[in-house]
Amino acid sequence: MQSTKFILLGCIMLLYVGVVFSQEAADTYKIKDHYIKQEVDIVMRDGIKLHTTIYSPKDTSKKYPILFQRTPYSCKPYGEGKFRKRLGPNKFLMKEGNIFVYQDVRGRWNSEGEYDNMRAYIPNKKGKQIDESSDTYDSIEWLINNVSNHNGRVGVWGISYPGFYANCALLDAHPALKAVSPQAPIGDFFFDDFHHNGAYILSYWRGTAVFGYPKEGRTKEVWYEFPKLKSKDQYDFFLKAGSLSNIEGHFDGNFFWKQLSEHPNYDEFWKSRGIIQHLKNVKPAVMTVGGLFDAEDLYGPLETYKSIEKNSDNYNIMVFGPWGHGDWYYTKKRQAIGNVYFGDDLSIAYQRDIETKFFNHFLKGSGDNNTGLSEIRVFDTGKKEWNTYDTWPPKNIEKKSFFLSGSGLLGTATQEGNVQFVSDPKKPVPYSEDIKMEYKLRKYMTDDQRFAARRPDVMVFETPVLTEDMTITGDILAQLKVATTGTDADWIVKLIDIYPDETEDTKETQEYLKMSNYHLMVRSEVMRGRFRNDFGKPEPFVPNQKTDVTIKLQDIHHTFKKGHKVQVQVQSTWFPLIDLNPQTFVPNIFKAKDTDFTKQTHTIYHDSSIEVTILK
Repeated sequence: MQSTKFILLGCIMLLYVGVVFSQEAADTYKIKDHYIKQEVDIVMRDGIKLHTTIYSPKDTSKKYPILFQRTPYSCKPYGEGKFRKRLGPNKFLMKEGNIFVYQDVRGRWNSEGEYDNMRAYIPNKKGKQIDESSDTYDSIEWLINNVSNHNGRVGVWGISYPGFYANCALLDAHPALKAVSPQAPIGDFFFDDFHHNGAYILSYWRGTAVFGYPKEGRTKEVWYEFPKLKSKDQYDFFLKAGSLSNIEGHFDGNFFWKQLSEHPNYDEFWKSRGIIQHLKNVKPAVMTVGGLFDAEDLYGPLETYKSIEKNSDNYNIMVFGPWGHGDWYYTKKRQAIGNVYFGDDLSIAYQRDIETKFFNHFLKGSGDNNTGLSEIRVFDTGKKEWNTYDTWPPKNIEKKSFFLSGSGLLGTATQEGNVQFVSDPKKPVPYSEDIKMEYKLRKYMTDDQRFAARRPDVMVFETPVLTEDMTITGDILAQLKVATTGTDADWIVKLIDIYPDETEDTKETQEYLKMSNYHLMVRSEVMRGRFRNDFGKPEPFVPNQKTDVTIKLQDIHHTFKKGHKVQVQVQSTWFPLIDLNPQTFVPNIFKAKDTDFTKQTHTIYHDSSIEVTILK
């Protein structure tokens, strides 16, 4: 049992990157040969002690900046003489020398206090009021006053949940904080990770164990357990389980599951935990980093950059590459997501030429904002090359609408009429062909969609073969006109690049696949229909009544090349990536009964459109 527990823990850690220790460079560079390790407790303004590990260079001939990460995933290894295999954001910053600091956040692992998922920010705090911003401020204040041989400048970074804590550092920032890099940060739990537009991400169900079991006192060991499941087939497991109310018994005593199941709407509980709306008047320099195929946190980094750009006058840049969740942290030679290969050495080049340059300029250099870095550096996932721009989206663009026309045509003119399909909760559309039971939702983001296109409950619309390249950049707006015989429904839209027949396989191509006619999912998103007008006020559909459902798909930068086709798929189930909609309106789907789930006929009208932004 104990070994199983640690295997599962490892899976979760990989999902969020926070304490993953890369083995690269370990054979030639030993941390303990170059750094001194110190473990301390830093006392917060309310008296709570946070466990903090400090790695300082042995070479004291010069002063160093402090690079700080706060994490809920443990700053292991604990104990004298036990060292991490890698320090900081990348090996370049590690080898050239910096003071690296890791901290267990309040209520996690070896820190005191009570843990709260995405603890709400408190503006204008008084007295001993605390939040993650104040904990960061108090920690930096202690470090500046107690750590030897620093140069007075602090940088903060983090990936995923630690990225959220990096964003927290920007609020009421300490004067010594000069540079922050939120990387794949969680922005809002109703749009990142556990929800997408109100639909529950069912594939994360087991991960609830990590965030919802309270611990007693301080600990250096895992205190939570995962549901014990015999099945290795998640589609089959969840389909047999039925409604969410049938599986909630796996999480007795889990406060996060209780929060999820008792707050199905975008109420004040979720709104207060969002951080995007607070990113105003930011002072430190910011470099937001994200992956264009990040299944966990795509909303967060995009909205972080946009909010700071709109509401602050600081140095603010954005980097988005052809990465999954946290891929830029590693240095593998070939960068691929699933079956799709994008190029060599993309992460190492980013670490050396962008990330290191950003931190060094503000923490060791002049800090005058003249970094030589572009405001926007984004990868074209169709042409497979980097582009740089002064703004996001780029300036030289135009809007264009494609309509979901008759005979499966994705055309430029609207038509009368409609197409119908039957959506059966007992036979939902899979999100992947692979048989698996996983936490790390990554590969599906570029998966071949031919299997879905051949189902009768997936409506397919596509252009003729393109006669010239077409680059789509920025966000995508699906403006659906729909109806249903039921009173509730989910709507999923996928934008797909169909490769030519002559496309060759690569090393990454799965054995049972061919890249010939590959249907690359470029972007996809779900809208829980009850939230079509207001995420906080669910409302049923009127049966058989034509209704507007608008879905914002997250930003892309993709060239559909000459000889390719553009395809759009529309469906109402995406299982078990998201939970099943009963298709009968109930106040809370987490409490739905098996009898609430009904087969319904859905209609898509041909004046439905997909609005995109095309680079001229």
